[in-house]
Amino acid sequence: MGQTLERIRTDIQTQRLRLRTPVATDAAAIATLAGDFDVTRMTARMPHPYLRIDAEGFISRAAQSASFDNQTLVIEHLTEGPIGSIGLFQSETGQPEIGYWIGKPYWGQGLASEALRGLQDWAKNVQGRRYLTAGHFADNPVSGQVLIKAGFLYTGEVRTLFSQARNTTVPSRMMVWLA
Repeated sequence: MGQTLERIRTDIQTQRLRLRTPVATDAAAIATLAGDFDVTRMTARMPHPYLRIDAEGFISRAAQSASFDNQTLVIEHLTEGPIGSIGLFQSETGQPEIGYWIGKPYWGQGLASEALRGLQDWAKNVQGRRYLTAGHFADNPVSGQVLIKAGFLYTGEVRTLFSQARNTTVPSRMMVWLA
């Protein structure tokens, strides 16, 4: 797993999407989509309001933290441009964890499931991952359904996570995917 970022495929193509490293020109679209409280309230790390400076910081952090085990990618619709973000990182417990968000205009189209499957395939085939973890806030059952559609199963564990956008802790239902 000690490969350098340059030697691995970080551009993942699916039927309708491209998962790729974020670039400076993505900031406006990311800020617009993530500026919706309905989006940020369902994430742990995104503040509300979410401004362009937040998007620029996100892009900078994604570039600085990119490694074989830590990938933060823009979800780019092939005809619409950036529509969200997906990442694979080591959780605080050291487990490989996936997190994602999709802009509200793109909800209900199967795009989150498609992005998840693309990243799962990459994690399995490029990284050699045998499992991945994910979680969703308990008051966001739609995200649970997205994860189930991508093959994740509930573990029975509920973690309390702090949501920056809500400025409070929220129970999160944990899930696992086995390759």
